[in-house]
Amino acid sequence: MNTDRNNRYLSQDMQFFAAALSEALVSVWEEDPASVYVEIERGYIEGYTPDVVRIRNEHSGVLTHYSRDTAMFQRV
Repeated sequence: MNTDRNNRYLSQDMQFFAAALSEALVSVWEEDPASVYVEIERGYIEGYTPDVVRIRNEHSGVLTHYSRDTAMFQRV
């Protein structure tokens, strides 16, 4: 098992804080209708709460909120 790859997944507040502070590029993944995770966006963490993460798109700068319950976040 590649532990470096596993460490790139964000789930705890401290991980979101560190990624936001370091301005790390983050990919956002959600399940499609076939229950397969697909990458839906890449961007930078602008803020987070216990329920949502606000991502600024790396190209357009548009802000989008994603549920921490349904989305998966990974450092790129």
